[in-house]
Amino acid sequence: MSVKSTITAQFQQVAREQDRTLASLSDELRLVQSGLDSLSFAIIVARLEDSLGVDPFNSTEAVDFPVTFGDFVRLYERFAK
Repeated sequence: MSVKSTITAQFQQVAREQDRTLASLSDELRLVQSGLDSLSFAIIVARLEDSLGVDPFNSTEAVDFPVTFGDFVRLYERFAK
């Protein structure tokens, strides 16, 4: 499973579990318009750390906070290598 498909699956699963309406996931989708809240994102980041073995937000390397879904995916792709 690719990093992007893993992330997409987590967004969809967390949206279902949190009874959220998830916007259509495209690279241009702004995360604040995704339909998810901060708790949803915290759950996603924790689960991605379990499944991908990385947490780019806890890295010693400086990272820019992702603004779009595409930014989020690229951040994980960069650290998952």
